[in-house]
Amino acid sequence: MIQRICLLGATGSIGRSTLDVISQYPERYKLSSVAANKNVERMADICRQFEPERAVMGSKQARDELAALCADLDIEFEFGSEAMEDIASDNCDQVMAAIMGFAGLRPTLAAIRAGKRVLLANKESLVTAGRLFMEEVANHDVTLMPIDSEHNAIFQCLPQTLAGVSKRDVDKILLTASGGPFRSFSAEQMLDVTPSQACAHPNWSMGRKISVDSASLMNKGLELIEACWLFDVTPADVQVVVHPESIIHSMVSYKDGSVIAQMGNPDMKIPIAYGMTWPDRIEAGVESLDLFKVAQLNFEEPDLERFPNLRLASEAWYLGGTAMACLNAANEVAVAAFLDEKISFLDIARLNQRVLERSDIKAVNDLDVVFESDERARTLAQQLIASEFS
Repeated sequence: MIQRICLLGATGSIGRSTLDVISQYPERYKLSSVAANKNVERMADICRQFEPERAVMGSKQARDELAALCADLDIEFEFGSEAMEDIASDNCDQVMAAIMGFAGLRPTLAAIRAGKRVLLANKESLVTAGRLFMEEVANHDVTLMPIDSEHNAIFQCLPQTLAGVSKRDVDKILLTASGGPFRSFSAEQMLDVTPSQACAHPNWSMGRKISVDSASLMNKGLELIEACWLFDVTPADVQVVVHPESIIHSMVSYKDGSVIAQMGNPDMKIPIAYGMTWPDRIEAGVESLDLFKVAQLNFEEPDLERFPNLRLASEAWYLGGTAMACLNAANEVAVAAFLDEKISFLDIARLNQRVLERSDIKAVNDLDVVFESDERARTLAQQLIASEFS
C-alpha cells in the first residue's frame, strides 16, 4: 500500500530532503498534506510537483498568495496552527514533524494522539515537554522515529534494533558533534563573528537558526536533552564527542567494551529514508561512504568554557520541570537577536544563562504550564536584551 505522508515544515532543509525521498518512490509514498510558514514561492513549486490534497501556511496572507499562484490546482489551501494540527491528525499514515522550534509542539502532539507514525525532526517538542510528550507516545502506542542524524544513529545502535540485547548491557551513549564553524576559534576570535560566519556550517546544509545553534553547541545541548527523553537516560549516561568529519553520526558503548557506530556521508536523506521505511531499508539517493576518501576520523572533548550552552542544557535537565522550556525559549530569542545583529555571538550563551537563572521553574503537569513558561522566558529574554545587551 502507498503510504500517505503529511509533511510539516516543507520548505526547510528537512522538508526538502523528505520530498527528495518521496519523489524517488512514487509507488510507495504520496504527499497527502503539507505545511510551511511563509515561503510561498517554494510551497507553490511543491504543490505543482506533488499535488497534495491540503496545503497550510502560517498566515492568511501567505495562504491567499499561495492560493492565487496555484488557482488551477485542486488543493484545499488553509492557514494557522489549528489547520496544521488538523492535517497532522487527518488522512495520512506518517507525519514528518519538521517545523522548526517550539511552534512544532502542538501539531506533533496532534499526530501522536491520532495514532500516526511520527518522524520526529523537531527536537524542541521533546526539549520543552519531554515527559508529557513521551507519555502521549506510550498512551497511544505510536511508532516514534527520531530523524535527527545523531538520534537516528543511536536508535540503530541501541537494543531496539538488536534482538536479544538488554538495555542493561549499555554503558554509555556517545553523541557526536561536528564542533561547528568555530570549533578551533578562541574566545577572543569569537567576539566579532558575524551571522554569515555562524551560518556557514562545515559539513551540513541547514537553516540559519539551526546553523547558529550548531555553532554555539546549543544544538548539541538540545540533542542531549532529546536523547535523554528518547532513550530514557540522564546526561550522565551521554558523552558528547566532537567529531569534525561528521562521518560517525553517533555511537553506543557497551559494558563488554564494544562500541557500535552508525556511519555515513552527512546527508539527511539517510535518516529520513530509514525513518520512513523502518524496519526495512531503501536506497536514499546518497553516495555510499568511501572510507579511503575519508582516510581518518578525529575525536575531541567539547570545551564547555568556550561553548557553555552545552553545560546549560545539562543543568536545565537536572533542574527539571519547565527549566528546559525556558532555556529553549531564551535561545530562540537570542539566536533571532544575533541574526538581526542586536547582540553578539557570545551574548547568546550569556543571555540563555541569565534567563535560566531568573526563571521561575515549575513542575510540568500539563501543556499550559509549558506554554506559559515559554512566554515568560521569551518576555524576560527580550527585556534583558533591551536593558543589558543593547
